Amino acid sequence: MQVIYYKHVKSMAVIREIFLVRHAKSSWDYENISDVDRPLKLKGIRNAYEMARRLKIERNLPQFFISSPANRALHTAIIFLSVFEIPYSKLTVDKRLYGYGRKEIIDMVKSQPDDITKLMIFGHNTDFTEIARNFATNPVVEIPTCGIAIYEFKCKTWSEISGSNVNYEFLDFPGRV
Repeated sequence: MQVIYYKHVKSMAVIREIFLVRHAKSSWDYENISDVDRPLKLKGIRNAYEMARRLKIERNLPQFFISSPANRALHTAIIFLSVFEIPYSKLTVDKRLYGYGRKEIIDMVKSQPDDITKLMIFGHNTDFTEIARNFATNPVVEIPTCGIAIYEFKCKTWSEISGSNVNYEFLDFPGRV
């Protein structure tokens, strides 16, 4: 006799996942260049490769990537895509990730197409730490350079993400043991 199992699936919300990546360690060694043009330090480049490799091993990768136009954030994003072996066409640059504030960034995320369920954004402190605090159920003091805060939401659309529907959260950073 063959036993057939039926799995009853209730109407469940889709899981949406956002990866907030603070840019890697940047250099202050160059005089007379604007803040937006500051490059990564060698240590920052190494940390970006380390964090991307770690994330590639541990998780399903994002489908789409958005970076601040700042050199240090964009360089961090390019390192991650290179390690993930994802084409650069999956990366866009959005000026709202550079100095526009937490609300603008959250609005940008909420406006993403709903066929994307995993999104990685590259940006800056203090905005990313404030966003992490907004979503976190565990206290977040600060996202360190090249730190990654991951939030999973149970909701049907990006416009529904909030601190009240966080299903999972995780913080990783260089040197974390």
